[in-house]
Amino acid sequence: MPQFDKSLVWFRRDLRSTDHTALYYALSQSKQVWCAFVFDTDILDALKKDGVTQDRRIEFILDSVTELDASLRAQGGGLIVLHGAAGKMIPALAAELGVQAVFTNTDYEPDAVARDHAVAETLQQDAILFLGCKDQVIFEKDEVLTQSAKPFSVFTPYKNAWMAKLAAAGGDFYLKAYPVERHVKALAAPPAKLEHALPTLKQLGFEKSNLHALKIPTGMSGADALFDDFLSRIGAYGTARDYPAVKGPSYLSVHLRFGTISIRTLARAALQAMHAGHGGAGAATWLSELTWRDFYFMILHHHPRVASQAFKPEYDAIEWESDHQAQADFAAWCEGRTGYPLVDAAMLQINQTGYMHNRLRMVVASFLTKDLGLDWRWGEKYFAIHLNDFDLSANNGGWQWAASSGCDAQPYFRIFNPVTQSEKFDPDGKFIRRYLPQLAKLSDKRIHAPWTATPDELRAAGVALDQDYPRPIVDHAQARARTLERYAVVKKADKSAPAEDD
Repeated sequence: MPQFDKSLVWFRRDLRSTDHTALYYALSQSKQVWCAFVFDTDILDALKKDGVTQDRRIEFILDSVTELDASLRAQGGGLIVLHGAAGKMIPALAAELGVQAVFTNTDYEPDAVARDHAVAETLQQDAILFLGCKDQVIFEKDEVLTQSAKPFSVFTPYKNAWMAKLAAAGGDFYLKAYPVERHVKALAAPPAKLEHALPTLKQLGFEKSNLHALKIPTGMSGADALFDDFLSRIGAYGTARDYPAVKGPSYLSVHLRFGTISIRTLARAALQAMHAGHGGAGAATWLSELTWRDFYFMILHHHPRVASQAFKPEYDAIEWESDHQAQADFAAWCEGRTGYPLVDAAMLQINQTGYMHNRLRMVVASFLTKDLGLDWRWGEKYFAIHLNDFDLSANNGGWQWAASSGCDAQPYFRIFNPVTQSEKFDPDGKFIRRYLPQLAKLSDKRIHAPWTATPDELRAAGVALDQDYPRPIVDHAQARARTLERYAVVKKADKSAPAEDD
């Protein structure tokens, strides 16, 4: 027998109607279930404070909510879509509907945790339960611990324990889909008085972006199409993923961020490909990347201070550049004017599309922190504003990895050489030419470092340094030496190998 007469499912970063943990439990335990989504002004207003008037993510969410609503309506339900402070609107809606429980999928970010705690307390005053479900990750919080019952801080042993837990449960036990479809008869259509047209971008306070011009697939259907395409080339992922001019990644990161596809679906497919014997190596690498995602969620849960501080406290003693020149260098980095083509092309990619290839995220982060000597938090915030797939735990983990201040980070003395990285991962300059067409006629050898070209080579390519393209704003060799001095304050804590340059 159902435990509740009436329940409410609060959708957040889980915009799908299939394999949805909270929706499954609500439907299977309730006679009647309403579904709601809130365009949360606490989040939207924060974006506007950063001067954002266009945000591809808002359009992505709006498209995905529209598709989710249609899917629920086709099964007898529908979305109650609200616009306001979610922390206040959800308790008010729950009281108005007379539900006994609010189901939602757990969010692990500190602000979300605080919001949900406040919502739970408000609901409790009306004797309404607040039930959080695991959905964003395969394993959460304390589910994967060391043998001494402590959280991991190094990825490889975490991954080994993660895989062992999967295997011990029978391989795909934790990866099975939640059969929402079996219980859809409990879905309730939105009450007439709560039937509202979805808000427009203008009503949400934003202008149209280039999301659709870029042909970025949205919603559940977009996620499925991308996933089907990726499965056909998953075998090459292990190698192809490192080359920004090659179609190597899955391009599903924004869909994972907003939950238009289930993490269980992706991990299950990877495991099946590994065991099927075709595409096994690539699938194993991809599953490892999905495990990194769980790892960073776990780190954020156990160490919420990393949202603003170094995971390794001693790294907070580093003195970053902060004078007028530092501000000018940061602006050049943001705008793709550093004089290093791969760095600049990568920054133009994020500025124009909201996406950046993962290899390039490491390159530009290393350049900001170790060539320019700027605080990793500056870059982290810039990515938070501009990335379509921004996720606090992964973004923070990636930036602290590059700055050597995070868990299982690259050593401080490992410094990416932007020219070497360019020659290795964009050998033909194809990616650079896409975003820096003014350099297109340079040879494959010179395009990685235009300042090394002879006057005749520059003339033949139609490139005038300082006019068509800037000279480097910093000398890498000199910057590397300054970085080693800057990090001397933490040298004793991180002395596992001699200095190296990648």
